[in-house]
Amino acid sequence: MSGTDESSTIEPFDDLLQEIRVLLSGSQVLTAFLVTLPFSSGFARLDATERNVYAATFLAALLSLVLFATPAAYHRLVWPVPNRRRFKQLGTKLVVVGLIPLSASWILATHLVLGEVLNSRLSNVITTFVALVIGALWWAWPLIRRTRMEGQSSQQRG
Repeated sequence: MSGTDESSTIEPFDDLLQEIRVLLSGSQVLTAFLVTLPFSSGFARLDATERNVYAATFLAALLSLVLFATPAAYHRLVWPVPNRRRFKQLGTKLVVVGLIPLSASWILATHLVLGEVLNSRLSNVITTFVALVIGALWWAWPLIRRTRMEGQSSQQRG
């Protein structure tokens, strides 16, 4: 295999691993914070609704962590990976699916924290803004860009 062929098969795989490292860090920090929260003295003051928001936030963060860590666990247990291309496709799907609970956990965490320090209305407004920013930057913008690129690609072929 020439150097060009090898770098073209390995570099995208390395990109996926780097993306997973970044997402894992954010997910780990949030999950670690949420694990300690019930043991703090202020947690007892939360009402039932706030505890439900906490539970949903914790479970979403934990699910994202599991989804982001799955490619690494799989990679170690099935070493050497027999079909790197298929493994990369699986890893990509796990990252995209993991972004769903990660998005939810960051939005819910925003609501949980701001609900404790701001009035309810302001907390809801800022949480909605955070949700819109995450929705726009993590979801809408990349999906619109992908749709445009696919449209240009099909026009060039047709």
